[in-house]
Amino acid sequence: MTRIDAKFAALRAEGRKAFVAYVMAGDPDYATSLEIVKGLPGAGVDIIELGMPFTDPMADGPTIQLAGQRALEGGQTLQRTLDMATEFRKADKTTPIVMMGYYNPIYSRGVDRFLADARDAGIDGLIVVDLPPEEDDELCIPAQKAGLNFVRLATPTTDDRRLPKVLQNTSGFVYYVSITGITGAADAQAADVGPEVARIKAQTDLPVIVGFGIKTPEASKAIAGIADGAVVGSAIVEKIGKGESPGDVLAFVATLADGAHRA
Repeated sequence: MTRIDAKFAALRAEGRKAFVAYVMAGDPDYATSLEIVKGLPGAGVDIIELGMPFTDPMADGPTIQLAGQRALEGGQTLQRTLDMATEFRKADKTTPIVMMGYYNPIYSRGVDRFLADARDAGIDGLIVVDLPPEEDDELCIPAQKAGLNFVRLATPTTDDRRLPKVLQNTSGFVYYVSITGITGAADAQAADVGPEVARIKAQTDLPVIVGFGIKTPEASKAIAGIADGAVVGSAIVEKIGKGESPGDVLAFVATLADGAHRA
């Protein structure tokens, strides 16, 4: 059982929904980013999504693209992202961390080396946006053999023929993308998302967490109410990009977490 599995088991036992927060590692700089990441559990975050900055993102809107650029310009690398997780684990042994990003930096490092280093750093799962199920032998299967969950994205365009393939080797949870388009592009609508979550849950026992387009505590509550939890990324990253203090960012995160937990 991974930390992700254990977290969802604990949440189910408490009758609570999950709140997942995404931040870009190294944004706006290593020290500030680490301070924010360390503060996320205290702000009510159940699972941390730690973005791996990359020069050529596919699914990310302007807010997260700019965060990646700031991080890279500040000297953030894949190694420094792993270092950040290692530093976080010195004080927190239980909060799951999922690294989210693209395959190129992992491929450049070497899959076997990356997986060993990620496990040693205390990483629990991976979301790699540009590796479809047809490429599972590339990273997904090796990751699961190494003890890391491999979280897959399902979208509004994942039809009933495609969904079983998407779910086949997914573990930890299913990440449902609530909108067609990039992060931060539109608002998630619970009325549209609810039937899709039910369709996915009819084919898997895994928790279904919904992200993209969730920007307020009210939206966090509404979406968590029809799923197993909510993910917020761009709304948090936007505040970091505006130069708000770690304390103010974490206070905002706490309102989002409270919304999900009240669902």
